[in-house]
Formats: sequence, structure tokens, C-alpha cells
Amino acid sequence: MTGPSYDKVAARYLDEFGDELAGKPLDRGLLLALLELAGPGPVADLGAGPGHIADYLRGHGADVFGLDLSPVMCAVGARRYKLPMLAGELTRLPLRTGSLGALTALYTVIHLYAEDRARAYGEFARVLRPGGFALISFHVSDAGHLAGESHTMDTWWGEAVDLTFRFLDPSAEQASLERAGLEIVTTLERAPLDPAEHPSQRAYLLARKPVTSSGSSAPS
Repeated sequence: MTGPSYDKVAARYLDEFGDELAGKPLDRGLLLALLELAGPGPVADLGAGPGHIADYLRGHGADVFGLDLSPVMCAVGARRYKLPMLAGELTRLPLRTGSLGALTALYTVIHLYAEDRARAYGEFARVLRPGGFALISFHVSDAGHLAGESHTMDTWWGEAVDLTFRFLDPSAEQASLERAGLEIVTTLERAPLDPAEHPSQRAYLLARKPVTSSGSSAPS
């Protein structure tokens, strides 16, 4: 029910979270590092919501588009930011193999069961070109939940929804990404920095699709 639930709150979501990066300097820094590491090439913001993250990336030179399960979120993003937006599933991305230089998946895999996250990570590896990068973020814990637990919402801003938010173990997600064929470049955890954001411990995993090479290089 994730897509229909987000359909109901799409406009309100944009109002509430459209400027969230203004209070998240670390997130902004990681997004810019992703672009610099990946170099030229298309960038996909997966689970893009109304497109505010994709718009930030575009503002820093990225050839970016958004993808979200909610068609209404896609319509809101296309209308507000004039961005290319696609409706699609993380576990079955409507994208060509090796077509992306980078992708982001910020606080979107939290809605998936473990087996579906594994399928999504396999799709991330498939659509990235060799040497491409992925930035994935998720909630680890908060005052009422530990990693491995979940929270379900049945109402949000006065709308009936059916949404489950999962708190994830960084080590388990790292292992799942590696099984999918991605290399972990770095991991980072942080406490909440902005009083406006949900007070959760958060994790970021920066991963890369390996470049197959028969040569070797000297360490630097």
C-alpha cells in the first residue's frame, strides 16, 4: 500500500519536506561528493518523492531524473520542479542495464522487507555502469525502536494510510549490498542534527559498482 498511501499525501509531503536539505549540511555534502565521485552520466533519485533531492542535484550540474512508486508524487515533482519523473518499483527498475553514473536512495528502502531490499540492491547494481556510485540512507533507531524493528502508520496528516517504516542494521544492509555485487566505499552514522527532522539515528552507505580490470595500479 506504499504507493497509494503516498499518493494521498503527496502535496502535503512537498510542503513539509521540500526544503529539508536546508537543515541537513551533511546530507548536502554527501550528495555533492557522490556527484564528484561518479563523474558525468545520468543520475537517478530512487524513491524521489516530490523530487526535491533530484532538484538539488540538478542545481549542482547533474543530469538527473526521479523515480517513485507513487504516480501522484511523480506528477507533483514534474509540476513543481520541471523534472523528468518516472513511476516505478525499486525491485524492478524500468531502466537499462549499465545506464546510470550514480543513484541515490534516501530513506526509501525502509519500506521494503529484507528480501525486497535484496532485490532492489540487485537492481541498483544492474543499472549502474562499472565505476558508478550509489548513496543509500535509512533510519537505524530512535527512542522507541531498535534496528530490526518497525513502525506502522495508519493515518498521516488526516489521511488513511498503510505505511511501515523499518529501522535497519547498517552491517546487515552492507552485507546485502555486497552480495548484490556492490563494493562499500564508506559508511557513516549520525544523530539528528536539525530539530525539525525525526529524532533518529541515521546511516549512510556509499557503494560502488566494481570496474573489472586485468591491470593493476600502484597504491597512492
